[in-house]
Amino acid sequence: MSLSEKIRCRAYELGFDLCGIAACRPLAEQYDDFRRWLGSGYDGGLEYLRRNVEKRFDPAMLYEQAQSVVVCGVSYNRPVASGEVSSRIAAYAHSTDYHITIRQQLSRLLDYLKELEPQAAGRVFTDTAPISEKSWAVEAGLGWIGRHSLLLHPRLGSFLLLGEIVTTVRLDPDETRMGNGCGNCRRCVDACPAKAILPDRKIDAGKCIARRTIERGQDGEAEGNLHGWVFGCDVCQRVCPYNHKAPELDHELFRPIPELEQLDAVSWLALTESDFDRLFGQTPLARCGLQRLQNRIRKIVGKNSK
Repeated sequence: MSLSEKIRCRAYELGFDLCGIAACRPLAEQYDDFRRWLGSGYDGGLEYLRRNVEKRFDPAMLYEQAQSVVVCGVSYNRPVASGEVSSRIAAYAHSTDYHITIRQQLSRLLDYLKELEPQAAGRVFTDTAPISEKSWAVEAGLGWIGRHSLLLHPRLGSFLLLGEIVTTVRLDPDETRMGNGCGNCRRCVDACPAKAILPDRKIDAGKCIARRTIERGQDGEAEGNLHGWVFGCDVCQRVCPYNHKAPELDHELFRPIPELEQLDAVSWLALTESDFDRLFGQTPLARCGLQRLQNRIRKIVGKNSK
């Protein structure tokens, strides 16, 4: 068994559903494409996207002597929550923050690589540094960019969380690249309530409900119509045919927090800051804060009471 095969096997043992390897090189085409998107002003005021742009597409600029990128993915596809609040929270946010769990598992995978290759060095990334995760996932043979701008895998769909190891070890890369499997399907485009999906598999972040409910906008910016969502938005993924046939997976590290599934609107509005921190302090919801969430829930309660 080659070193690359051992790494893939260990990744699956650690709970990842996908593992691919790409050779480090500048992704010039993707870089130019991203620059055009920024130039069109579709970043929605997210200033961090304009920093270190070149590094996103050239790992050697992130880690000296980088040779390989190991890209791992885990599926969080599960039945849609039925609660009046939980159904309005994006599925990825129902569990412990993936930045925590995926980073832990990737660190264990990097430790394993160092056991096999004592001279190995590397860094772990989980959406915490300027690296174009979806671009490198495509480069590693894990899928294609769907019309909704997300990575799509033919069996697992797009409910995927990604993480990467950039390492100095030269691993055998996955040479197979998946072609576009969306065909003429436009269900995600037509279903997006904010009309945020652009023709070129990009998103207008200024319109996107996920951006408006998760990220803090520019000073004085109103949230606008969130179409009933409290945190994030899964509309484009829920209508995707690949997600309809994708298996529902149950990973211990990514199981929903019971209270998030169970709390109704009245219980949410009764939460104190200490309650919120205790229950959801390690979930993506902490990024938004209790007050903003409660304000949105009040609007939902108000509409439902009319």
